[in-house]
Amino acid sequence: MDQHLQVFVTVAEQQNFSRAANEHHMTQPAVSQYIRALEDTIGTRLLERTNKYVRLNKAGEIVYHHAKEILGLYTKMQNLVDDLEHKASGPLSIGASYTFGEYVLPRIIANLQDIYPDIVPTVTIGNTFKIADLVASHQLDIGIVEGHFNESKLIAEPFAEDHMVIVASPDHKWIQGKERVKISDLENETWIVREHGSGTREATEKMFQLFHITPDNFMHYSSTQPIKESVEAGLGISLLSQWAIQKELCHGDLEIIKVNGLPLSRQFSIVTKSPFQTKALEVFIELLRNNKMLTTLQQTKEPNL
Repeated sequence: MDQHLQVFVTVAEQQNFSRAANEHHMTQPAVSQYIRALEDTIGTRLLERTNKYVRLNKAGEIVYHHAKEILGLYTKMQNLVDDLEHKASGPLSIGASYTFGEYVLPRIIANLQDIYPDIVPTVTIGNTFKIADLVASHQLDIGIVEGHFNESKLIAEPFAEDHMVIVASPDHKWIQGKERVKISDLENETWIVREHGSGTREATEKMFQLFHITPDNFMHYSSTQPIKESVEAGLGISLLSQWAIQKELCHGDLEIIKVNGLPLSRQFSIVTKSPFQTKALEVFIELLRNNKMLTTLQQTKEPNL
């Protein structure tokens, strides 16, 4: 049955029988046979097929969602059994929220590859909500997230502290003045923020509540890099992680606005679904717990001030 599910998932994702056949090194009639057998087992059609497209119907969407979870569990089970007699190796699917995934994780994975070259990592970057959901559905082995998520379905372990600061263009009037900014002044600025579901957006809203301010002007982006570019261009200000702005601070492209009550602290957490872990996952978690770069950053609450 697992082979039938694998073929079905590939057809659903490729939306094409020929491409699915190539990916599985099968003939197109063989792929069609697998799909018919799965539909017979389920008891209904799962795909809408025309000369122009292949797409999931409502039943197909349900089967696809659960097939991804079943295949993830099957792979994890096989890896756990293989680990009983082998060293840390094999696939490791890692998910991370944007801040950690874009600015910290690459160096940790480089360290992992140096020590354990037989581990094959794949990385998914998304907001906290998405990563937590993929871990909960067994599509990722581990997630690294910040902010709140549905902890009832996951095993969560806080492992690093991050500090959030307000940044502006070096040409901003507040930077030129050098004095600490009044909290009331923040309300009149244009705020450049992440989308809902992002840990950085959650931290920003927490800061608004803490300072009792309700800004009127916002610009929204789905990742941190365009936020930094927009702030540098003078379009507004933003609350960002110290990890995300190290290069810009060093080069003078961004400056930290000095505000009483900041930096704002938040926790990054390791999230997993199962207490049973492959050796690859075990060693990766140990690297996260003992990473010297994280320890160094945690010791500095106001970087480069």
